[in-house]
Amino acid sequence: MKPSTPSNSPWVLSSRAALMNPSVLRELLKLTEQPGIISFAGGLPSPKTFPVAEFEQACARVLRDDAQAALQYAASEGYGPLREMVAAGLPWKVDPAQVLITTGSQQGLDLAAKVLIDAGSRILVETPTYLGALQAFAPMEPQVHSVASDDEGVDIAALRQAQAAGTPARFMYVLPNFQNPSGRMMSEARRAALSSTATELALPLLEDNPYGELWFDQPPPAPLTARNPQGCIYLGSFSKVLAPSLRLGYLVAPKEVFPKLLQAKQAADLHSPGFNQRVVAEVMKDGFLDRHVPRIRALYKAQRDAMLAALARHMPAGVTWNRPVGGMFLWARLPAGLDATALLPKAVARGVAYVPGAAFYAGAPDARTLRLSFVTASEEEIERGVAALAMVIQEHTT
Repeated sequence: MKPSTPSNSPWVLSSRAALMNPSVLRELLKLTEQPGIISFAGGLPSPKTFPVAEFEQACARVLRDDAQAALQYAASEGYGPLREMVAAGLPWKVDPAQVLITTGSQQGLDLAAKVLIDAGSRILVETPTYLGALQAFAPMEPQVHSVASDDEGVDIAALRQAQAAGTPARFMYVLPNFQNPSGRMMSEARRAALSSTATELALPLLEDNPYGELWFDQPPPAPLTARNPQGCIYLGSFSKVLAPSLRLGYLVAPKEVFPKLLQAKQAADLHSPGFNQRVVAEVMKDGFLDRHVPRIRALYKAQRDAMLAALARHMPAGVTWNRPVGGMFLWARLPAGLDATALLPKAVARGVAYVPGAAFYAGAPDARTLRLSFVTASEEEIERGVAALAMVIQEHTT
């Protein structure tokens, strides 16, 4: 059924438009704009990590040395030196010709959806999974099957069962490193099992890795794509290590898939901003990320520790949470009988916001779950916000 429009409107919207939904996260961000709200809701990098001086210098150099090319239309594949940097920085052999610069890694999800999904085709996702991916996939009208997952990642037995239950899935979408929303990291054993099982089942993997550099104590295991490059499409981002407003990400795809992804990119926006690409390449060219990213890790680890300590001090019995070893998010679960969505307005009234977990489930949601981001609030705000949230939970616990 096509979405309705006012009776006096000449516009007839497509059936696909009915499948497009507003982002729960974007709507929640409006709540955080209220004065005095301590927000654990947005998945925003800390502004303290933005390398302003380096960008100022890089912009000046690009405009001084390469202004005409930087301000002109550019190749759809992306700026050659930046593609080479991406390829060289990955822990497996990558031909720069397989790197496509995207307008944020979110565009990579959109391009993959357009190229790989037909209406009615099956795709698999983790439980829970990234809401933005579900939004990108939905207009292509897939059947989305949520595969049971635990603290180590995808349940391999459940994956086998899902792939055997009907028409083979076109791909499985996974976030192995510090997943959004759960913050979990897929173990080495589970990665090895997932990679070998996907190869055995001829199941392509769409591996999303925007948080992989944000580890706290030790790097995560090798990417799934490094184990089977021909069976994976890999997505990465500059948003979490440089600045999100640049809207630059990238994908790495097998050579037989790359041309169609490139054509989808050309139809979407011709190319990602050439000026931004040159500025990022200029910032990165002398190994800047090797010096910059450890500072982000140290900041986020301290804020993670502050949130864990505050939760331990204030939360009433029955509330549980995990201990992420990287990334930006912590996953919590309320006591029996509580609903995180219903509780949110009460929390906002007390001056604290979070994201209810239900939005991150492709299948039946766990209404008791919620996502807490610890990277944009100060340690003092974390203490006050967790205390306020704990008080709300305590008041509504039966």
